[in-house]
Amino acid sequence: MELFDRPTTHAAFEDSSEKEAVVLVHLNFRDPDFAEVEQEFIELVKSTNAKVASMVHGNRQRPDPKFFAGSGKIDEIHQEVLAHNAALVMFNHDLSPSQERNIEAKLECRVIGRTGLILDIFARRARSHEGKLQVELAQLKHLSTRLVRGWTHLERQKGGIGMRGPGETQLETDRRLLSKRIKSLKKRLEKVQSQRGQGRRSRQRSDVAVVSLVGYTNMGKSTLFNNLTSADVYADNRLFATLDPTLRRMKLEGTQPLVMADTVGFIRNLPHDLVESFSSTLEETRDAELLLHVVEAGAVNRDDLMHHVNAVLEQIGADEVPQLIVCNKIDQLEDHKPRLDRDENGKIVRVWLSAQTGEGLDLLRIALKEYFPEQELGYEEPADLDDF
Repeated sequence: MELFDRPTTHAAFEDSSEKEAVVLVHLNFRDPDFAEVEQEFIELVKSTNAKVASMVHGNRQRPDPKFFAGSGKIDEIHQEVLAHNAALVMFNHDLSPSQERNIEAKLECRVIGRTGLILDIFARRARSHEGKLQVELAQLKHLSTRLVRGWTHLERQKGGIGMRGPGETQLETDRRLLSKRIKSLKKRLEKVQSQRGQGRRSRQRSDVAVVSLVGYTNMGKSTLFNNLTSADVYADNRLFATLDPTLRRMKLEGTQPLVMADTVGFIRNLPHDLVESFSSTLEETRDAELLLHVVEAGAVNRDDLMHHVNAVLEQIGADEVPQLIVCNKIDQLEDHKPRLDRDENGKIVRVWLSAQTGEGLDLLRIALKEYFPEQELGYEEPADLDDF
């Protein structure tokens, strides 16, 4: 079943009791983080509820131009596909459109790369109207470079958006339909972006500071957000549990009123089309006065994950926003108590806490009070603050 045969989820395959068997492929190009990247790949696949049949490994110095993995390795993957009657092969790598087509022809089954997998997960997680529009736009941009066969079901989805022109081939028709759908989505998202801009300008006029939670996916941002704001944002121990941004008012004694923003988690090599499609959402991060960069306190690769987050922040123009590091999940460490770390000037730069148990949340509130002391003049609470 093709991607756009599903009018609601746009997921690459269904969640069902009779799941399709999937073969995973992860090649080592002398990557020192190979084991960590593979574990993340497995977690990504798990979040789709796919039935993993086998994992194929290999070592290469560089990708093969035609098959990415080389003809011998493709033959090995093909044997796994036949042995498990697999309907889908997932590569933990970005494949070019031609590589994807060549591998599909050789394996005689569907093939998706890392970008396609992440887009599929986002399609499953998106709940709001805006989120669904953003994910669909990213999916269509990704698909536009891979359009080599008939996709006339796009016309059904759009509600009859044009007929084939004189002398137009099937592929040309589908490309035209795809282009029109992308333009339509961009216009609809521009309206949403305009509405978000009005909300930001209202907060700025009222001198309301915005604090945005950022971090690698599955670091506990939504749990922390819920505990700080008494919100009820969906939180789960899985990758990309939160896609849709949520803003809530937060008033601490002795501080100016704040707006806390919970945003989508980042991941290494986040697809460019996805970042671009979520630009209106990520603007909440770019325009914040402070970023709470949430990390897992005990993660051995903590610095590496922070690097990937900072790379995305630079990509969206938020790298100059001040950061306060929140070392979360200290309840999973032995003999580790909540604490504040200060720099040589006495400024709080790091807070150690557990969003799950609530340990150290009082210290985070102390830190926010120091960052945002109550202002005696100039604050007027906007009437629509509760609607964020």
